[in-house]
This record gives sequence, C-alpha cells and structure tokens, in this order.
Amino acid sequence: MRPFALTRLLPAALLLPALTGCAWGAYIAGNTPLERAVNGTYEGIGVGGTGRVPYRLVLSVQEREGRASGVITNLESHRAYAVGGAFKRLEAGSSLDVSLFENGDKLRGTLRGELKDGKLSGTLRTVLLGKELLGYVVNLEKVGTGEVGPATGMRTP
Repeated sequence: MRPFALTRLLPAALLLPALTGCAWGAYIAGNTPLERAVNGTYEGIGVGGTGRVPYRLVLSVQEREGRASGVITNLESHRAYAVGGAFKRLEAGSSLDVSLFENGDKLRGTLRGELKDGKLSGTLRTVLLGKELLGYVVNLEKVGTGEVGPATGMRTP
C-alpha cells in the first residue's frame, strides 16, 4: 500500500469508533431492575376523616436521579393530580415523598410512604392555604395488565 493511501484511510479508521459509539448507547437498558419493579399502576384505599376513598396511582421513578412522578386519581370524585417529588432506595424497599398538584401549579397535597413488595403504604395529606390538613392512611397495591384492581374491581389497561 502506498503511503498516500494510508494517510487517507487513517483518519477514516480513527473516526469509525466515534461514529459507531452512539449506537452502542442504544443497547443499554434505560431502566434499572428496581425501576422495573416499582414503576406501574397501584390501586387501593385511603382511610381518613371523610371515610374510605379509592385511589389509583400511576407511578414512574428514576432511581439514579432520586425522582418520582406520575398521576394519582381519586376514583370517587374522579379528580386527578400530578405527582412529583423524591424517591429513595432503602435497605428493605423504597421511600416516596411527593407533592400533588392540580392544574400544574396548585399544591393540593402530599404523599409520603414506603414501597415494598408491590405495595405502597403511607399518608396522603390534603393542603389548604399552605398547611397540611386532612390526612388519609393509604394502602395501595400494584396491579398488572389484565388483573382486577382491589379498589375498583375493574381490569387495568
């Protein structure tokens, strides 16, 4: 091979790993095993000052960032709230500390609890004029595709 041809092929050969490196990232799994175990739909009952209230929580967590987001729906009043806040991995399960927002910016409540073995147990408190008031003890269970949810008796999508 002539030296001139080698100098033309060398830069292309060095550039090849840089160009294909982007494709390697596409094969790395985006979710950790903990995220796959925790993410999903939870249904159950909250018991508080106004009685028993059925809830559905669609939850998504990002373990690396320590964040949780989703939507919680009061299945009795059909009001839905955006959920956002902190997620922590613990030795025996995980903890969740999120705020509930209505219309994107109105703080309506907080949800603090522990996730363990497909169950969320904690406290949901409503917020009025910046103060946490009514509290509900919430027990939600993860429901999978085609299973009947405990709160509604309806099949999940």
